Amino acid sequence: MNTEYLKGKRAAYYTFGCKLNFSETSTIAKQLADVGVCAVKKGEKADICIINSCSVTEVADKKCRQAIHKIVRENPDAYIVVTGCYGQLKPAEVAAIPGVDIVLGQDMKGSVLENLNELIKRDSGIYKTIKAKDIKNFVHSCSKGNRTRYFLKVQDGCDYYCTYCTIPFARGHSRNPSIESLVAEAEQVVEEGGREIVITGVNIGDFGKSNGETFFDLIKALDKVEGIARYRISSIEPNLLTDEIIEFVANSRAFMPHFHIPLQSGSNDVLKLMHRRYERELFADKVRKIKELMPHAFIGVDVIVGTRGETAEYFEDAYSFIKSLDVTQLHVFSYSERPGTAALRIDHKVSAADKHLRSQRLLELSDEKTNAFYTSFIGTEAEVLVERPARGKPANGFTANYIKVEMDANLVEENNLLRVRLGNFNEKGDALVATVL
Repeated sequence: MNTEYLKGKRAAYYTFGCKLNFSETSTIAKQLADVGVCAVKKGEKADICIINSCSVTEVADKKCRQAIHKIVRENPDAYIVVTGCYGQLKPAEVAAIPGVDIVLGQDMKGSVLENLNELIKRDSGIYKTIKAKDIKNFVHSCSKGNRTRYFLKVQDGCDYYCTYCTIPFARGHSRNPSIESLVAEAEQVVEEGGREIVITGVNIGDFGKSNGETFFDLIKALDKVEGIARYRISSIEPNLLTDEIIEFVANSRAFMPHFHIPLQSGSNDVLKLMHRRYERELFADKVRKIKELMPHAFIGVDVIVGTRGETAEYFEDAYSFIKSLDVTQLHVFSYSERPGTAALRIDHKVSAADKHLRSQRLLELSDEKTNAFYTSFIGTEAEVLVERPARGKPANGFTANYIKVEMDANLVEENNLLRVRLGNFNEKGDALVATVL
């Protein structure tokens, strides 16, 4: 393909939503950079704006819509491309926004370059809507963008159809590439000097549906890639987090003691309404297993408050259960009504005020758990991977068990693994100040 129409153009990238979206945006940016498109610098006007959208909640839709309007206003002469879940679920709505030139669904993320090149070639100024009704393709992504860590996409789509969720409609059925291809991507990260990889996807524990391989097989193969010092497993469903995976992480060469496990509710009655595939007792067993083998492990937990059917009694039951768990951090989301979901058929709608109060209580509980976890490591030594520092600010990094660390930027270099001693909290209270040993 002749990409001369793209060469020399300046692009701005905007990403909303999950780590998977950030990974895919980075891949798009790399593809465009390879044909001569440079990232816009501060103060410059963009020729191209790529917007990778999210549609996980009604609020996410609204934020994306507002952002698109703002980006169009600020870049009136730029070509505007919208991709991602919002573009997949509501392409006509996105395309109707004045100034939007191309809308690409999930299946078309890999063809941003081709579509953009054709638009600029024609200079037509009219939008093109492309929506894959049956999402089948797996679009590879392994990128770091402006980060130090790489994000390796190993799986896409979901077959679970939880009652509150539109992700299966936005992302399609569960699918994955081969282990061989993912090992090759990890080896390429080594060639580029990368030290840490975060394994991402929509439902990564479901890896293997496309070809009969398993997620356990995948992590064993990745652990053998020499040069990668750290792997982190992104969000994995509790029913797919097997004991053999936990045991492997505990004894592996490079997999870190860091887990992110969606609970969604601590009430079995609400879990049943959600059509989740486990009860809370299984979740508690997974937490106990992790802490038994890795007492120092960081465990992040997703929780949704205010779903249809969540009575005050159900919430109090859930809160008590979550409080009893030996976990590190809660990622709290307020339930949002999504058109086409089965949750709309459930009785008892929670008020916005009650959702807010429940959310605040869980966020306060999260702060207590995180602060206690951080405090327990003050005065200890740890190994930290230094992230890319922002100009004029302290350097940051993370320990193996995902404690955020702040260091003197003049004493460290990006992408280095350093031995440090962990001190007290910084002024913001979101990191421990460390001394390089």
